[in-house]
Amino acid sequence: MTVMRNILLRTFGRPQGALGRLGGIIMARMNEECGAWVTELLEIRPNESVLEVGFGPGVVIQRLSNLAGYVAGIDPSQEMVQQARARNAKAIGSGRVDLRQGFAESLPFDDNTFDKALAINSMQVWPDAAAGLREIRRVTRSGGRIGLGFTRYSGQPNQGLTERLTAAGFTDAQVVGKDADFCALAI
Repeated sequence: MTVMRNILLRTFGRPQGALGRLGGIIMARMNEECGAWVTELLEIRPNESVLEVGFGPGVVIQRLSNLAGYVAGIDPSQEMVQQARARNAKAIGSGRVDLRQGFAESLPFDDNTFDKALAINSMQVWPDAAAGLREIRRVTRSGGRIGLGFTRYSGQPNQGLTERLTAAGFTDAQVVGKDADFCALAI
């Protein structure tokens, strides 16, 4: 792994230490607009439960907690879990938000738990994206929706996303765009 790739991974992909804390501050600004857009596309309702995979500093979790009845999240970075828990302390204290450290490939939730699931700028750094998508499908109720949002900075191409979602068990997969951002949606 090149030195630059290692620095980028420690800052944004799997944030660690001081670089990770700085990355969280940057991601809070970079991902907020895309997260708001994907949240709108998913049409979150007050009685729904929502999962965010790779929640980073917790900005989208904060938005979701104002829309959904219950919000859970998983992120592999301890630094991001700490930032997101601090940002969402009140909602966590009320039991409406549950944030855990872990990986998309092994979600610590029961089958058919969530109505909606999303990931913003995170799938491209999952060690096994296919396994992560299958896990999200497992914990999503029948008829539930997924939104995978990516900004121009993600490095994720939009080609092949619908096929990956279909292979994981989702249906009606499509990719929509907004400016240089895009979102893969499926049921």
